[in-house]
Amino acid sequence: MTYRLLIGQKSYSSWSLRGWLFFAAFDIPVSVEHATIYGADFYDTVAGFGGHRTVPCARTPDGGRLTDTLAIAWHLVEAFPDRGFLPADPIRRAEALSLIAEMHSSFSALRTACPVNLRTAWADFQPSEAVLKDCARAEQIFARAEGPFLFGDFSLVDAFYAPLATRFLTYGLPMAAPTRAYATAITGHKAFQTWRSEGLAEDAEVPNYDMAPLKRLPFPEL
Repeated sequence: MTYRLLIGQKSYSSWSLRGWLFFAAFDIPVSVEHATIYGADFYDTVAGFGGHRTVPCARTPDGGRLTDTLAIAWHLVEAFPDRGFLPADPIRRAEALSLIAEMHSSFSALRTACPVNLRTAWADFQPSEAVLKDCARAEQIFARAEGPFLFGDFSLVDAFYAPLATRFLTYGLPMAAPTRAYATAITGHKAFQTWRSEGLAEDAEVPNYDMAPLKRLPFPEL
């Protein structure tokens, strides 16, 4: 039996990227459906699917509703304990859960000032002190990476932090070598590259994510 997942546009919906990676990076069968962010029927589409105003949301094979990325993640951890979603070691597992919770509830300045856009990068972005503070905290986390990803192999933690890592690249944010290495690992992951290429194939750009008067640059190909 297959899960159903409702997502927004792949170039822009950072939370949809997280939810999609839960399935794609861990080989969980899923049927993907689409809602157009800022479209006239967006809320009706989400409600009809069984969600509540936001994407992603998922339906389990037996019809259960999961309307938040944390709910989707915790469900999959319980349903597929053999897929390596989290570290097996209890101490590392606890740290992973803490980092996921922090990503879910923090970094608001960086998220607001630097919307995800996987079609382009931007020149001469000037980060505020609040954004730089968020960046500094993210760099503390990335500096502790145990391998190419935060706990060695790709895990749920990396799915949660993937959109944040791309922001360092697309907004030219200052970053130390460990952050660049981590962002490179994220953008080089096969599932991420599939997501981005499928986003580029979607028909229309979303003007709400245009950062003019900043100049557009090519997306960093690392």
